[in-house]
Amino acid sequence: MFALLAGLLALAARAAEYAPVLPGLKLAFPADYGAHPEHRIEWWYATGQLDTEAGPLGFQVTFFRLRNKEADANPSRFSPAQLLFANAAVSDPAHGRLRHDERIARAFPGLAEARTGDTDVFIDDWSFKRASGGYAVRIPAEGFSLDLVLTPTQPILLQGEGGYSRKGPLPSQASGYYSEPQLAVTGSVKVGGRTIAAKGTAWLDHEWSSQILAEDAVGWDWVGLNLEGGGALMAFRLRDKDGGTVWASGTLREAGKVRIFGRDEVRFTPRRTWRSPRTGVAWPVEMAFEVAGEPWVVAPLMDDQEMDARGSTGTLYWEGAVTATGPRGATGRGYLELTGYGGRLRF
Repeated sequence: MFALLAGLLALAARAAEYAPVLPGLKLAFPADYGAHPEHRIEWWYATGQLDTEAGPLGFQVTFFRLRNKEADANPSRFSPAQLLFANAAVSDPAHGRLRHDERIARAFPGLAEARTGDTDVFIDDWSFKRASGGYAVRIPAEGFSLDLVLTPTQPILLQGEGGYSRKGPLPSQASGYYSEPQLAVTGSVKVGGRTIAAKGTAWLDHEWSSQILAEDAVGWDWVGLNLEGGGALMAFRLRDKDGGTVWASGTLREAGKVRIFGRDEVRFTPRRTWRSPRTGVAWPVEMAFEVAGEPWVVAPLMDDQEMDARGSTGTLYWEGAVTATGPRGATGRGYLELTGYGGRLRF
């Protein structure tokens, strides 16, 4: 018992070294489009589905920023006080193949930065930048490349209480969090040595936090759906080691009206698992979930969408393009993210 208490106090002390996200947070734009370097971790996470002459494709691009406070005292301009990571992937259901790549770098002006004031994050020639009202995404990766423009068609969707999104029972277990659903996508994708025109719809999440997981949480299930007709649905839960729900939340926007759902209104139930032949992890790739008692089901475009990012962020997760069916004939497309099934999520 004393060892557990000591561990909890140590974790609390470590979290306190970073700026917390607390109730009453008020987001302001364009500043909150940009980086929040005083917080421990942050990510810009874009997922979407594309229509091409070669068939449907899914894509995801994520840039992470991690503050390494232990390097603050290092006066060198090469000090690793801020670390940057990036993951990118293309799901190709026609060939049953996931192409993915990753980058890691210490922040350094002109080479790798997550800039404040507006979205502008890059590692070498990988970049994600807001300009001219949209987002330019350029990812020349190993085995594929993305050259896309993501253009907003709707207002920003603030998650939680005006952008303050609880992630656990303590007020500090929270993130600043907004989404931009129903992004119109145009551009090109290069796969198999062939560049093809692409258009579709995407979803962008931007979050920052200093204490993203409750102590008893091992990972999360998250889904973001662009619904037919222009709606948007996000739901997540944090799981404990036994599969129980530590915390949950959700947001639905339909016809311009936004509903926020609390912990007891969101439930996830795995329907079918797929076991990775590489890692041996069983992922619940087909998931049922309820939001305020209304049932939804998401199914993958293909089962093998496992992302092994242990060489950069240190995480193993499943990140997949899915289709969705819901109440009263509702349908949508989006992404399902699963973490913590191969061991507790660690950054």
